[in-house]
Amino acid sequence: MSIETLENVKNPLEAGLTILGSTLIVDDISLRIVEVEAYGGEKDGPWPDPAAHSYRGQTPRNSVMFGRAGRLYVYRSYGMHFCMNISYGPDGVAGGVLLRAAEIEAGHDVVSARRSPDRPSHQWARGPGNLGASVAITLADNGTDVFNPASRVRLELGESKEWVSGPRVGVSTAAEVPWRLWIPDSRAVSAYRRSPRAPVIS
Repeated sequence: MSIETLENVKNPLEAGLTILGSTLIVDDISLRIVEVEAYGGEKDGPWPDPAAHSYRGQTPRNSVMFGRAGRLYVYRSYGMHFCMNISYGPDGVAGGVLLRAAEIEAGHDVVSARRSPDRPSHQWARGPGNLGASVAITLADNGTDVFNPASRVRLELGESKEWVSGPRVGVSTAAEVPWRLWIPDSRAVSAYRRSPRAPVIS
C-alpha cells in the first residue's frame, strides 16, 4: 500500500486500520505497530472529534494534522513524553492516528540501552510515550514525511490483519468512540485505562 491509501480514507477508523500492522523504521530500529488510536478533526470538518487536538481549528502546534497525509505529528504529553501520530486524509482536512504500541523487530540493542534492560522487551514500546522514547523521537521530528525514503522516520504500510477495537484511552471527551485498535495476539498492546475525567455513560 502507498500514501494514496491514507489520502483517500473514508473515515478515521479506516485510517487506523491502514496503519495498524505497519512497519515503523527509525534509523536502525524497526518496529511493528500493534496498537493505534484514530482521531478525527475540526468541528466543521468531515470527521468532527472533540477529543482531537485539531477540533478547535488549526494552530502552529497542530498544523501538521491539517497537512498532507503521511506526515509525523509529534506532541509532548504530560510535559515529558513525546507521542507520534500519522496524518491522513486530503490536504487541508485534519486527522491523525496515534501510534500506541509496537513490537521491536530490529535494533533491540539500541532500544535496550534507552529502556530498562530489566524489563521484558515486549514492554519497551508499550504505550505511546514508551514508543516515542524507544526510538528517541523529539519535536524536531514533527512534520517528517514518513513515506520519503530519505527520512529518519519511515512507515511501510502493512496488509490486512486480525484486529479488535475498543474505547479510547486517557481522553476526557468522546472516550466511548471505539477507535482504539489493536492486534489481539500481541503482548506489546497496552492496558486499557479510562480517563477519570471521562463521564460515565449508563
